[in-house]
Amino acid sequence: MSRAPDLRPDAPLCLVGVPLDLGAGRRGVDMGPSALRIAGIAERLGALGRPVEDRGNVEVPQRETLDLGDRSQRYAEAIGDVCKRAYDAVHAACADGGIPVVLGGDHSLAAGSVAAVADVARVEGGRLGVVWLDAHGDMNTPRTTGSGNVHGMPLACLLGDGPPSMTGFSPRARALEPEDVALIGVRAIDEGEAATIRATGVHAFTMRDVDERGIREVLREAIDALLHRCDRLHVSFDVDFLDPSIAPGVGTRVRGGPNYREAHLVMELLADTGRVCSVDVVELNPILDRENETGELAVELLESLFGKAIL
Repeated sequence: MSRAPDLRPDAPLCLVGVPLDLGAGRRGVDMGPSALRIAGIAERLGALGRPVEDRGNVEVPQRETLDLGDRSQRYAEAIGDVCKRAYDAVHAACADGGIPVVLGGDHSLAAGSVAAVADVARVEGGRLGVVWLDAHGDMNTPRTTGSGNVHGMPLACLLGDGPPSMTGFSPRARALEPEDVALIGVRAIDEGEAATIRATGVHAFTMRDVDERGIREVLREAIDALLHRCDRLHVSFDVDFLDPSIAPGVGTRVRGGPNYREAHLVMELLADTGRVCSVDVVELNPILDRENETGELAVELLESLFGKAIL
């Protein structure tokens, strides 16, 4: 394994808002960054003793001004432009010695944010492992999608298969290698997407795995598999990973997800590695939330990811 990066405990957490809703079918996730800020993300992460820099939002066009384009990859050209801005913003935060905390917005933004962190890792002689916390696989392509919604494609894009506008950020043909990805908590997979997941060889842990073995054993196996090859971790956290009974503010609710304590344990185990160098939190939809309950919980879980402990 390559040398470990310098993840100093005083490295600033750099908040980067990406108010993108072009990849989702339901409107509202563009307000996700505001909801996280209203929940006090900067103040609460700062209370852990880390400096926090809010770098504002990248520019995102209004859906009403855009051409839908190919219905198998709706708004893909515009989404690619936004992902490039996210790539640049995240790359700059890393170059400044920070830990990017990307506030979404729909999950298609990860095609840019994760590619940036992976490229930084390679330049530094390292290798990025990605923990993808999601009810969905996000490995559809324009060939397999039933909806054309691009927020179901970002992981496929990072593995080199997707709309051309969303796969060209990295100088490599693909930003990630399949063995460097762990999908955790998946429970709503399209048929064609399932075949892709099996064929690529990503580490995939469904909710059946969690039910049978427990979240701790699943996380341990995923972390061990990634850190056997990788020296740093990115966490791509879709709030629909959580059971909708505790996180109603998402557009694609899927019952049977992790409960409150399981979710905290996931973040605590990731924090224990000392290898988390970046995170996305995506798909928060305040329109569907109850008094920002999901936004508050997302910030609480990020506190656990960055070291808040019970004692």
